[in-house]
Amino acid sequence: MDVRIVGVDLPGRTFDDRGRADGLLYENVHVGVQRRREVVELVPGDAPGATWELTIEPLRNDGGLDFRGPDVQGKRGDRFLYLSWGTVDEHSRFEMFRRAKLMLRGVDEEVVRAASMSGHRLVGTVNLTDGGGCPRCAAVWPPDVAWTVG
Repeated sequence: MDVRIVGVDLPGRTFDDRGRADGLLYENVHVGVQRRREVVELVPGDAPGATWELTIEPLRNDGGLDFRGPDVQGKRGDRFLYLSWGTVDEHSRFEMFRRAKLMLRGVDEEVVRAASMSGHRLVGTVNLTDGGGCPRCAAVWPPDVAWTVG
């Protein structure tokens, strides 16, 4: 099944986390999808939006709906997609500083069924800036990610 992740409201290329005891100033911030251990398809943090095209396979098992694919992370029954935040240096090296987990258990089974049966894609729209103006991180569930057929 084709999946499109649409990131809106990116937080900018600079993230000042120095308000925390161990916080740092991050510059040239980018976000990308984590494919296994590698972060790919980087988008600058000040882009007007971000779109990633993925392929996942929905499966039925004893515990209900599950997913697999090169971008799917986590254990059976607790799968997710990582959007990883990091800085890009002058040599184009990416260094991650936080991640958002788009929790696939948060996708309604009827939406998954409708997308896979119709041949349309599953679309997850996520606001990439959290309530504090920072790059969104940690587990992301609806309504912070909206899953639709598109």
